[in-house]
Amino acid sequence: MSEIRPDEIEVTRGKQLQIKLQIAGGVIFAALSTVVAVVLSPIINASRIIGWGIAMFDPTSWIWIICFLLFGTIAGIISCVVGSFGLLIIDYTGIGPAFKFFATIPLIIIPFLILRLREKGVINSQKLKDPRRFAFTGVISIIVRIGVMLILNFLFFAIVWGIDTLAFVNLGVLGLGNITGVTALLIFTPIINLYSGVLDLVIPYFIVFVTRLDEKFEIW
Repeated sequence: MSEIRPDEIEVTRGKQLQIKLQIAGGVIFAALSTVVAVVLSPIINASRIIGWGIAMFDPTSWIWIICFLLFGTIAGIISCVVGSFGLLIIDYTGIGPAFKFFATIPLIIIPFLILRLREKGVINSQKLKDPRRFAFTGVISIIVRIGVMLILNFLFFAIVWGIDTLAFVNLGVLGLGNITGVTALLIFTPIINLYSGVLDLVIPYFIVFVTRLDEKFEIW
């Protein structure tokens, strides 16, 4: 049996502590997102688009992305999972929290995977602090998000509401009430997810990196 050097023990303990901090951070930010959702629920529900159930203003996902940028990928995923269950408290659509989760999780997983494939060495928050790198990973993440949400929307209408209900979906919110059905879904889903995806990335970026909040934590 090979002898374990002191520096190896220190590295192992460092990784274990980092994982514990990420788990704690994920749980704390999930709870924070639930509190924010409850407090702002009148505004969030008032901003929902009639016929779609999508909220134009919902900062809960911002908190999940902030958690990811501050604590790391594990923390971001935990905050998304636990925080999504917290949204059940205020969501009257029943399906909203699941859609919120699947719309947000690509914004956490895709940047991590891209950095894992493209960058050599340790992956940390400073890699995403670079505006160009953040923009690149963000664009890919939003493209994936749009693809995922298109699939989920079609599955939802096909399995839950029934494909015939697509006839009642229209683009009245855009002043194009004559456009309905699959066409409306194919047009509106990318638009709303592009809008929400940009907000979900840009606002947390400014909160974490422009204010140098990341330098106070330095978890990953």
